[in-house]
Amino acid sequence: MNQNAQLDAIARDSIYGLGCNAAMIRYSWSIARRYLPAGRLLEMGPAEGVMTPLIAKDYADLHLLEGSEVYCQGLRQAFPKAQVHHSMFEDFKPAQPFNAIVLGHVLEHVTDPVGVLSLVRQWLAPGGKIFAAVPNARSVHRQAAVIMGLLPQEDAMSELDHRHGHQRVFNPESFRACFTQSKLAIEVFGGYWLKPVSNAQIDRDWTPEMLDSFMRLGERYPDIAAEIYVVAGLA
Repeated sequence: MNQNAQLDAIARDSIYGLGCNAAMIRYSWSIARRYLPAGRLLEMGPAEGVMTPLIAKDYADLHLLEGSEVYCQGLRQAFPKAQVHHSMFEDFKPAQPFNAIVLGHVLEHVTDPVGVLSLVRQWLAPGGKIFAAVPNARSVHRQAAVIMGLLPQEDAMSELDHRHGHQRVFNPESFRACFTQSKLAIEVFGGYWLKPVSNAQIDRDWTPEMLDSFMRLGERYPDIAAEIYVVAGLA
Protein backbone atom coordinates (compact mmCIF):
# COMPACT_ATOMS: atom_id res chain seq x y z
CA MET A 1 0.00 0.00 0.00
CA ASN A 2 1.47 3.38 -1.01
CA GLN A 3 1.62 6.35 1.35
CA ASN A 4 -1.44 8.10 -0.10
CA ALA A 5 -3.52 4.93 0.19
CA GLN A 6 -2.35 4.44 3.79
CA LEU A 7 -3.45 7.98 4.68
CA ASP A 8 -6.86 7.47 3.08
CA ALA A 9 -7.33 4.19 4.98
CA ILE A 10 -6.54 5.92 8.28
CA ALA A 11 -8.89 8.78 7.35
CA ARG A 12 -11.82 6.42 6.71
CA ASP A 13 -11.34 4.79 10.13
CA SER A 14 -10.43 7.93 12.08
CA ILE A 15 -11.70 8.58 15.60
CA TYR A 16 -9.25 11.44 16.14
CA GLY A 17 -11.84 14.19 16.42
CA LEU A 18 -14.19 12.41 18.83
CA GLY A 19 -14.85 12.83 22.56
CA CYS A 20 -12.16 14.29 24.76
CA ASN A 21 -9.74 14.39 21.82
CA ALA A 22 -11.88 17.12 20.26
CA ALA A 23 -11.69 19.12 23.50
CA MET A 24 -7.91 18.64 23.49
CA ILE A 25 -7.64 20.01 19.95
CA ARG A 26 -9.72 23.05 20.84
CA TYR A 27 -7.54 23.74 23.87
CA SER A 28 -4.43 23.34 21.74
CA TRP A 29 -5.57 26.19 19.50
CA SER A 30 -6.31 28.39 22.51
CA ILE A 31 -2.60 28.08 23.34
CA ALA A 32 -1.33 28.45 19.77
CA ARG A 33 -3.19 31.72 19.19
CA ARG A 34 -1.30 33.27 22.13
CA TYR A 35 1.94 33.11 20.17
CA LEU A 36 1.23 33.06 16.42
CA PRO A 37 1.49 36.33 14.45
CA ALA A 38 -1.19 37.58 12.07
CA GLY A 39 -0.98 37.07 8.32
CA ARG A 40 -0.79 33.99 6.14
CA LEU A 41 -1.27 30.70 8.03
CA LEU A 42 -0.61 27.10 7.00
CA GLU A 43 -2.24 24.25 8.91
CA MET A 44 -0.41 21.01 8.18
CA GLY A 45 -2.31 17.73 8.42
CA PRO A 46 -5.69 19.15 9.48
CA ALA A 47 -7.37 15.74 9.03
CA GLU A 48 -11.12 16.11 9.69
CA GLY A 49 -10.62 19.82 10.35
CA VAL A 50 -11.41 19.82 14.07
CA MET A 51 -9.06 22.74 14.78
CA THR A 52 -9.62 24.39 11.39
CA PRO A 53 -12.88 26.29 12.15
CA LEU A 54 -11.18 27.87 15.17
CA ILE A 55 -8.21 28.91 13.05
CA ALA A 56 -10.49 30.23 10.30
CA LYS A 57 -12.08 32.67 12.76
CA ASP A 58 -8.68 34.30 13.31
CA TYR A 59 -7.03 33.91 9.88
CA ALA A 60 -8.62 34.91 6.58
CA ASP A 61 -5.57 33.85 4.53
CA LEU A 62 -5.75 30.16 5.47
CA HIS A 63 -3.99 27.29 3.71
CA LEU A 64 -4.60 23.62 4.52
CA LEU A 65 -1.98 21.01 3.57
CA GLU A 66 -3.29 17.46 3.70
CA GLY A 67 -1.98 14.19 2.26
CA SER A 68 -5.30 12.30 2.29
CA GLU A 69 -7.68 13.03 -0.58
CA VAL A 70 -10.52 11.69 1.59
CA TYR A 71 -9.86 14.45 4.11
CA CYS A 72 -9.26 17.05 1.38
CA GLN A 73 -12.71 16.48 -0.09
CA GLY A 74 -14.32 17.21 3.27
CA LEU A 75 -12.07 20.23 3.90
CA ARG A 76 -12.96 21.82 0.55
CA GLN A 77 -16.66 21.52 1.34
CA ALA A 78 -16.35 22.75 4.93
CA PHE A 79 -13.91 25.63 4.26
CA PRO A 80 -14.56 27.00 0.76
CA LYS A 81 -12.58 30.19 1.50
CA ALA A 82 -9.43 28.27 2.46
CA GLN A 83 -6.88 27.02 -0.05
CA VAL A 84 -6.70 23.24 0.31
CA HIS A 85 -3.47 21.67 -0.97
CA HIS A 86 -3.56 17.90 -1.55
CA SER A 87 0.11 16.98 -1.25
CA MET A 88 2.58 15.05 0.81
CA PHE A 89 4.65 17.43 2.91
CA GLU A 90 7.84 16.49 1.08
CA ASP A 91 6.31 17.45 -2.31
CA PHE A 92 4.74 20.76 -1.27
CA LYS A 93 6.20 23.94 -2.78
CA PRO A 94 4.34 27.04 -1.56
CA ALA A 95 4.24 30.12 -3.77
CA GLN A 96 4.85 32.40 -0.79
CA PRO A 97 6.18 31.95 2.76
CA PHE A 98 3.86 31.78 5.77
CA ASN A 99 3.72 33.96 8.87
CA ALA A 100 2.33 31.11 10.98
CA ILE A 101 2.52 27.34 10.58
CA VAL A 102 0.56 24.89 12.74
CA LEU A 103 1.48 21.22 13.15
CA GLY A 104 -1.14 19.81 15.50
CA HIS A 105 -0.44 16.11 16.06
CA VAL A 106 1.63 15.79 12.89
CA LEU A 107 5.21 14.95 13.82
CA GLU A 108 4.33 11.65 15.51
CA HIS A 109 2.90 10.48 12.15
CA VAL A 110 5.79 11.22 9.79
CA THR A 111 8.78 9.02 8.96
CA ASP A 112 11.35 11.81 9.34
CA PRO A 113 10.23 14.60 11.72
CA VAL A 114 13.56 16.42 11.47
CA GLY A 115 13.30 16.37 7.69
CA VAL A 116 9.75 17.74 7.80
CA LEU A 117 10.73 20.53 10.19
CA SER A 118 13.70 21.39 7.96
CA LEU A 119 11.23 21.87 5.09
CA VAL A 120 8.88 23.88 7.28
CA ARG A 121 11.75 26.19 8.23
CA GLN A 122 12.13 27.07 4.52
CA TRP A 123 8.40 27.96 4.28
CA LEU A 124 8.50 30.39 7.21
CA ALA A 125 8.55 34.15 6.60
CA PRO A 126 10.97 36.33 8.60
CA GLY A 127 9.44 36.86 12.03
CA GLY A 128 7.10 33.90 11.47
CA LYS A 129 6.31 31.29 14.12
CA ILE A 130 5.70 27.55 14.17
CA PHE A 131 3.37 25.92 16.68
CA ALA A 132 3.68 22.14 17.00
CA ALA A 133 2.02 19.80 19.50
CA VAL A 134 2.36 16.05 20.06
CA PRO A 135 1.33 13.43 22.65
CA ASN A 136 3.80 13.06 25.53
CA ALA A 137 5.27 9.65 26.37
CA ARG A 138 5.82 10.82 29.94
CA SER A 139 2.12 11.57 30.50
CA VAL A 140 0.79 10.41 33.87
CA HIS A 141 -1.61 7.97 32.23
CA ARG A 142 1.25 6.30 30.29
CA GLN A 143 3.36 6.03 33.43
CA ALA A 144 0.41 4.37 35.17
CA ALA A 145 -0.04 2.01 32.21
CA VAL A 146 3.58 0.84 32.60
CA ILE A 147 3.08 0.21 36.32
CA MET A 148 -0.07 -1.79 35.57
CA GLY A 149 1.70 -3.82 32.89
CA LEU A 150 -0.45 -2.44 30.06
CA LEU A 151 2.58 -0.93 28.30
CA PRO A 152 6.14 -2.30 28.40
CA GLN A 153 7.58 1.23 28.54
CA GLU A 154 6.29 4.79 28.41
CA ASP A 155 7.12 5.41 24.75
CA ALA A 156 5.75 2.06 23.54
CA MET A 157 3.05 2.17 20.87
CA SER A 158 -0.43 1.40 22.19
CA GLU A 159 -3.30 -0.04 20.16
CA LEU A 160 -4.72 3.48 19.85
CA ASP A 161 -1.37 4.81 18.60
CA HIS A 162 -1.39 2.22 15.83
CA ARG A 163 -4.99 3.03 14.91
CA HIS A 164 -4.13 6.74 14.61
CA GLY A 165 -1.16 5.89 12.36
CA HIS A 166 1.49 7.07 14.84
CA GLN A 167 5.10 6.10 14.19
CA ARG A 168 6.50 7.17 17.56
CA VAL A 169 5.64 8.72 20.92
CA PHE A 170 7.87 11.66 21.84
CA ASN A 171 9.11 12.58 25.28
CA PRO A 172 9.98 16.23 25.98
CA GLU A 173 13.68 15.75 25.20
CA SER A 174 13.22 13.92 21.89
CA PHE A 175 10.56 16.43 20.80
CA ARG A 176 12.73 19.48 21.49
CA ALA A 177 15.69 17.77 19.80
CA CYS A 178 13.80 17.66 16.48
CA PHE A 179 13.67 21.46 16.45
CA THR A 180 17.30 22.04 17.40
CA GLN A 181 18.43 19.48 14.80
CA SER A 182 16.30 21.33 12.21
CA LYS A 183 18.07 24.61 13.09
CA LEU A 184 14.90 26.17 14.47
CA ALA A 185 15.00 28.37 17.57
CA ILE A 186 12.71 27.12 20.35
CA GLU A 187 11.01 30.11 21.96
CA VAL A 188 8.46 28.34 24.17
CA PHE A 189 8.10 24.78 25.45
CA GLY A 190 4.98 23.81 27.35
CA GLY A 191 2.27 21.26 27.98
CA TYR A 192 -1.43 20.89 28.67
CA TRP A 193 -3.94 18.26 29.83
CA LEU A 194 -2.88 16.46 32.98
CA LYS A 195 -4.41 13.10 32.08
CA PRO A 196 -4.53 10.42 34.80
CA VAL A 197 -6.71 7.85 32.97
CA SER A 198 -7.59 6.72 29.45
CA ASN A 199 -9.72 8.57 26.88
CA ALA A 200 -12.47 5.97 27.25
CA GLN A 201 -12.66 6.50 31.01
CA ILE A 202 -12.68 10.28 30.59
CA ASP A 203 -15.43 10.16 27.95
CA ARG A 204 -17.51 7.89 30.22
CA ASP A 205 -17.06 9.57 33.60
CA TRP A 206 -15.84 13.17 33.33
CA THR A 207 -17.88 16.35 33.05
CA PRO A 208 -16.83 19.12 30.63
CA GLU A 209 -15.81 21.18 33.65
CA MET A 210 -13.48 18.44 34.86
CA LEU A 211 -11.93 18.08 31.42
CA ASP A 212 -11.33 21.83 31.12
CA SER A 213 -9.77 21.94 34.59
CA PHE A 214 -7.34 19.15 33.78
CA MET A 215 -6.45 20.77 30.44
CA ARG A 216 -5.44 23.89 32.38
CA LEU A 217 -3.69 21.92 35.11
CA GLY A 218 -1.39 20.35 32.53
CA GLU A 219 0.08 23.79 31.81
CA ARG A 220 1.54 23.76 35.34
CA TYR A 221 3.26 20.39 34.81
CA PRO A 222 4.39 20.21 31.17
CA ASP A 223 6.85 17.32 31.58
CA ILE A 224 4.06 14.96 32.69
CA ALA A 225 1.16 16.47 30.73
CA ALA A 226 -0.55 14.38 28.07
CA GLU A 227 0.29 16.95 25.39
CA ILE A 228 3.48 18.93 24.85
CA TYR A 229 4.12 21.81 22.46
CA VAL A 230 6.85 23.99 21.04
CA VAL A 231 6.70 27.49 19.59
CA ALA A 232 9.70 28.06 17.32
CA GLY A 233 11.05 30.56 14.83
CA LEU A 234 14.00 31.04 12.53
CA ALA A 235 17.33 30.80 14.32
